Amino acid sequence: MTTGALFDLDGVVIDSESAYTECWKEIEERFPTGIDNFAIKIKGSTLPKILDTYFPDRQVQEEIKKMIVDYERNMRYVPFPEAIRFIEELNARGVKCAIVTSSSQKKMDNLYEQNPGFRKLFAAVVTGDMVTHSKPDPEPYKKGAEAIGIDIKDCFVFEDSLSGIQSGMASGATTIALATTLPFDEINRKAHKTINGFTGFHISDMLAAKNA
Repeated sequence: MTTGALFDLDGVVIDSESAYTECWKEIEERFPTGIDNFAIKIKGSTLPKILDTYFPDRQVQEEIKKMIVDYERNMRYVPFPEAIRFIEELNARGVKCAIVTSSSQKKMDNLYEQNPGFRKLFAAVVTGDMVTHSKPDPEPYKKGAEAIGIDIKDCFVFEDSLSGIQSGMASGATTIALATTLPFDEINRKAHKTINGFTGFHISDMLAAKNA
């Protein structure tokens, strides 16, 4: 199939959003921004963008970086079983898959170490270190399509954050939102299709979203 599938990582392929929410709550308590639901608001953004936007003090930035490195070092990266099942189904049908994440390469290396065989599921991985403009800009998903050699119009994006959904929609891909992090009603109608998760979701459902 001349089709590509581009996946956000946290909250879509791996069950890590609750852990990151707690991490950023701790950071926000130590360095208050005064922004409601800060951990949710920044989801999908790269760390440099978050730091430059909300924590301009360079010393504070270094302290936050250290907190995140320490947190990620001890973090468990657990894939959603149904997400892996669906990605394996795509691979079996010849659909090229890629991860498009705001995460760093260091974090990805930790994930690969904990989950042998994970990297082989994807033809390409685009990390936050590889893009100039992070989500909601369309650049990450355009790079993902380019990395697997599939026209973005023939790609499907799977996202759970508002910024990620906006990125997918702006890229020209058929975008499918997952209500794994935000409430269904909050993201419904912001993408071509909204689902609760990958349970019971198959290639035929993905393809049908293009004409929805």
